[in-house]
Amino acid sequence: MSVVITRQEVKQDITQHEISALKTRFNLADAHTHQDQSVTQRQIVERLPELWYRAQGQTQYQSEQEFIKAFFTFHGQEHALKRHDEIYLVYAASIAMHITATYLRKRDMSVGLIEPCFDNLHDLLKHMEVPLSPLNESLFHSPEHVYANLETAAAKVDAIFLVDPNNPTGSSLFAEGPETFIEVARYCKDHGKLLILDFCFAAFIKASGGSRYDAYAILDEIGTQYIIMEDTGKTWPLQDAKCATIMSSKGINADIYSIVTSVLLNVSPFILNVVTQYILDSSEDGFESVRSVLDINRQVARKRLDGSFLNYLTPMVDTSVAWFEITREGVSADDLQAYLMDYDVYVLPGKYFYWSQPEAGQKYIRLALARKPEEFQQAVETIARALEKYNG
Repeated sequence: MSVVITRQEVKQDITQHEISALKTRFNLADAHTHQDQSVTQRQIVERLPELWYRAQGQTQYQSEQEFIKAFFTFHGQEHALKRHDEIYLVYAASIAMHITATYLRKRDMSVGLIEPCFDNLHDLLKHMEVPLSPLNESLFHSPEHVYANLETAAAKVDAIFLVDPNNPTGSSLFAEGPETFIEVARYCKDHGKLLILDFCFAAFIKASGGSRYDAYAILDEIGTQYIIMEDTGKTWPLQDAKCATIMSSKGINADIYSIVTSVLLNVSPFILNVVTQYILDSSEDGFESVRSVLDINRQVARKRLDGSFLNYLTPMVDTSVAWFEITREGVSADDLQAYLMDYDVYVLPGKYFYWSQPEAGQKYIRLALARKPEEFQQAVETIARALEKYNG
């Protein structure tokens, strides 16, 4: 049979795709959390009136510090708590990234940005007219070679911007210990580079059963200048009620703080109270409520889709997305995405993650895993049947 590829309006970035995906039956585009509440999370929802009045009855500072202590303790980043008053809260990770981009622009700094990565990072920096150079993910795969790799690849940039674990590939400097990260930090210190780290997916190191190394302690011990962003938005099923953090090394803290205060006053204390309860809940259950959903959906995706048409790419760290390579000759990610739209399934084409060379991403698609397992299975079965027809 012949297969007709439906042409659709041109999208400029991933977020525009994600907005369109909200209209489809099976939205596997955005990595936001759409799974059900666990039993204990439902109990938190039942306490929302209590949490509202609790937030109303305490100071903003108390709400902030309760969140900061819970979040950084849960993640094993206790060293940062020594400067807890210099951990700044914003209501979305993109705000933290905008603050970072503003700092870079004010300082006329150039950036070596990891590739592939979520295109929002590239777009924010581009819109702020920050000069960008790609740093291929492969540069960071070996602790023995990463220092020398950066001496060549990052020699002409002022800052190195990395995502760990990386979205969409799951690559991580910490996958086999802290040695690769230490070498990157050492290079940045020795060569006067600012190290910028997006840790917004770092919760999935814990969700994969691993432990996070204390990155803040490592950086301060080496003496590396840094800006670090973390987030809650991709971790717990909070209907986009979230909080992100931004922290910098002492030497640039005053400059970062002045940009933070030009952007916002505070995050809602009610939101902080709610998110803190989800963090404490995951501390109690060992992250089981998050891990179990992702494990079930990842297994379903691999079992049904890893085959003659798609190849599942095993990540260093299991995150909340699955990255597939298209193995069918002559089929691009744009083609496949448009075809699956005819079945009311929305996936992301890989070209947006390859921000300096979009064509290199045309052989990949990304599926979001943080969904209700029964609905995710229906979506995967629909994709599998659609691919069988494509084969026909």
